[in-house]
Amino acid sequence: MKYSLVRELDGVGDSGPMCQILDEETYQPIPDEVYPKVGCGIRVGSFYARSYSGQDYWQTTPVLEILEEWVEDDCRCVKFKTKNSVYIWKEF
Repeated sequence: MKYSLVRELDGVGDSGPMCQILDEETYQPIPDEVYPKVGCGIRVGSFYARSYSGQDYWQTTPVLEILEEWVEDDCRCVKFKTKNSVYIWKEF
């Protein structure tokens, strides 16, 4: 699987083989969870460190609301709102 997380406002974010759903209290990854859910943060990117010039992942603040869910070309997509932004998450 590969994942993508993009901020709707300006298109910044990251993509890669790692997607972690972060527990709402400890902000530690929840094992075997990859689908966005209200109350949890999301981290998408690389399992391993990239070069010095590249970021390793993009992480959000907790999801406040799921705005839309759809499937596009066998790709699961979720649009959600955090305190700061609106994001689009994709699993393909």
